[in-house]
Amino acid sequence: MAPRLEHPMTTYYLLAGSTILLLALGLAMVLSASTIVSYQEHGSAYTLWFRQLMFAVAGLVVMFIASRMPIASYRKLAYPLMGFALVSLVLVLLIGHSVAGQRNWIEIYGPFRLQPSEFAKLAFVLWAGDLMARKQNLMNQWKHLLVPVVPVGLLIMVLVLAEGDFGTAIIIMPMIAAVLLVNGAPMRIFAAGAVGALILVAAQSLTKGYRMDRIFYWLHPEADPLQKGFQVLQARAAMGSGGWFGLGLGASREKWVGLPEAHTDFIYAVVGEELGLFGSLLVIGLFATIIIAGLRLARRTSDPFVRTASAAAVAWISTQALLNLCAVLQLLPITGVPLPLVSYGGSSLVPTLFVLGMLMSFARIEAGRPARERPAARASAR
Repeated sequence: MAPRLEHPMTTYYLLAGSTILLLALGLAMVLSASTIVSYQEHGSAYTLWFRQLMFAVAGLVVMFIASRMPIASYRKLAYPLMGFALVSLVLVLLIGHSVAGQRNWIEIYGPFRLQPSEFAKLAFVLWAGDLMARKQNLMNQWKHLLVPVVPVGLLIMVLVLAEGDFGTAIIIMPMIAAVLLVNGAPMRIFAAGAVGALILVAAQSLTKGYRMDRIFYWLHPEADPLQKGFQVLQARAAMGSGGWFGLGLGASREKWVGLPEAHTDFIYAVVGEELGLFGSLLVIGLFATIIIAGLRLARRTSDPFVRTASAAAVAWISTQALLNLCAVLQLLPITGVPLPLVSYGGSSLVPTLFVLGMLMSFARIEAGRPARERPAARASAR
């Protein structure tokens, strides 16, 4: 087994295999979880699933193209994409459409909407990677290490918070931290950042009544079981009823009694109910594989752009998955972020598949380098 793990293409295969499996599982679960709400809203049980299938096909095309792109092409995309992200984040505050109290959507055509904050995460990955690669010789100076990556990251967070999207703002914080970590930032910076993050979370929670309600009913859902605690209790019931192997695909009972956001933010509850502990652990295992493969790539590469972009991408996917899973399992308050690759929604799915395609491209390029040039090969030779 060990020689196979050291094969140059192992990272690529781990990323590609886990991504495809999660996407396939997500399509199956969206088909199961969305039928009720799809019929209620559109008169057909399959409308939402067909849209998700369209998003998945488009995302796979994007992922394939991204997996074949050279590193130079990603660096050329960095600044135009960051410009688009910042403009669209401002634009959504002016003409955006509100959903569930969050003004973070721009109407495109018919039922299709754009969520700029999802593309802002992708833009930050590419832009921060290019910036740090350009400034590699200056990383021993604090001003070059922190500026402008921290101010731009904070600007994105401010714009996202202005939309009411607290979950995405939380995801940006570890992305900034990952960029600094792989570029040699001292630990005292992270200590200061952690204090600042706690102050921000406390301030955002204490100044918004509905967020304090979320925290209270996360801890005490039985206090209002039919309203504010309903989602937490129904998710708990779904996860608890699945047993070892679940009730069977499509056999969820909670989606019939009104589990809110069953096909989006709380799709993991349907996974637990229909596929049981086995399916729940499979999802966690596939995310863990993607994270390990991404970290393996960041550790082994000698290219500063690849290292920085890979670390930021892993921080994005791992934090978003963790926030979603912990909310469903009642380990954290509900933040309203989708489960990557699994939840319904094209604005989340397509950028996620693009960034995973980028990691596959990095892995393929790294595998194609002569063995004597790979850091891992040099280390084992010694």
